[in-house]
Amino acid sequence: MMRFGTAILAGGRGVRIGGAKPSRMLGGMSLLERATERALFWGAPTAIVVRTGDQVVKGARLLNDHPNIPGPLAGLRAAIIWAAELDLQAVLTIPCDMPFLPADLPWRLGGSLTEGFDVATAISDGRRHPICSLWRPGVLGAIDAMVSRSKYSLHGVADSVGAAEVCWPVNGIDPFFNINSQADMYRAARIIAMAEKY
Repeated sequence: MMRFGTAILAGGRGVRIGGAKPSRMLGGMSLLERATERALFWGAPTAIVVRTGDQVVKGARLLNDHPNIPGPLAGLRAAIIWAAELDLQAVLTIPCDMPFLPADLPWRLGGSLTEGFDVATAISDGRRHPICSLWRPGVLGAIDAMVSRSKYSLHGVADSVGAAEVCWPVNGIDPFFNINSQADMYRAARIIAMAEKY
């Protein structure tokens, strides 16, 4: 496996859930704590990328979104620069609002990040999840080119540099289920409660 770091993108405002999404509690842990626990399980350097510096989790470095770039692309750019500073071969980005990410995520993506691809992206249930991708530091130029045209899409960056796609099965629950509403929080809590029963 290549040398990689994990960057948790946690700078979104979470408007649809009433704000402060990373600190929302799920099964006794905040969403950000859950994401950090998963990232640290992978044993790679870990950073949390935020808009403001009030989110701190033990074991992870805090990075700031690029202030002039909206959306998750700002976090990706900060993560790419951090990975380059550490001389890593790639950076894995994950969001703070996907509490059931697969344990094998970096290794399966890494196995597909072969010559000819600068990005490997997760797919489930026919949908691509560019926020759950392994990126080579060389994509920084493509990010800046997108920003110069006032385009801020992770999909667009992945398409512009060429992305390998790795599919995960959906067995009962989509491992890339993400929380956008209070109803999603209730559903995730039920899933966790059922899992703890068995």
